[in-house]
Amino acid sequence: MSSIRVDIVSDVVCPWCIVGLRQLQKAVDTTGIDIDVHWHPFELNPQMPDAGQNLQEHICEKYGTTIQQSNENRQRLTTIGADLGISFQFGEQSRMANTFKAHQLLHWANLQGQEHAMKMALFSAYFTEQLDINDSEVLLTVVESIGLDKEEAKAVLDDGRHQADVREEQQSWTSRGVTGVPAMVFNEKYLVTGAQGAESYSQILTKIVSES
Repeated sequence: MSSIRVDIVSDVVCPWCIVGLRQLQKAVDTTGIDIDVHWHPFELNPQMPDAGQNLQEHICEKYGTTIQQSNENRQRLTTIGADLGISFQFGEQSRMANTFKAHQLLHWANLQGQEHAMKMALFSAYFTEQLDINDSEVLLTVVESIGLDKEEAKAVLDDGRHQADVREEQQSWTSRGVTGVPAMVFNEKYLVTGAQGAESYSQILTKIVSES
């Protein structure tokens, strides 16, 4: 059969989104079943101020966890990530960022067939390099790193030409019941939420092939 389409609704500050992707990629390697990934925008914190917020403080406030629980969760994520080739570099100064600008550039990159490369570069910039991905100069450096036009990207941010497109697509997914990420839709039929693990993704891919 042809590749299985996988629509992934995610945010670039969502660690489980990159974890879920790497688990899915492991499932592809195990099963030999090809996938065709399409990314879609979701903002975990649409009201986040431009300055962002200390990550530990944000997690404790949003989810009601203690500092100890927050630290333990980040350590668990770091271990899970390391097994998947992800270098999470959480620290005391890590910050949560507003991601609306990043999603605008992802939309723009998609028009040039470079959304996946842009998404991967943003994940790396935020989680590994601990950069502020709400900062325009940081974003333009990311754009340049994958070979896209820095000046055009700057114009995209300056004139906001894709703001309405991003908002419309976000609304489209939330109206279909997506309230958390990652949310993966396989062949426009099966919705799977959260990072489910390589074995579960292998079973899903195999099931879809058998049905075909």
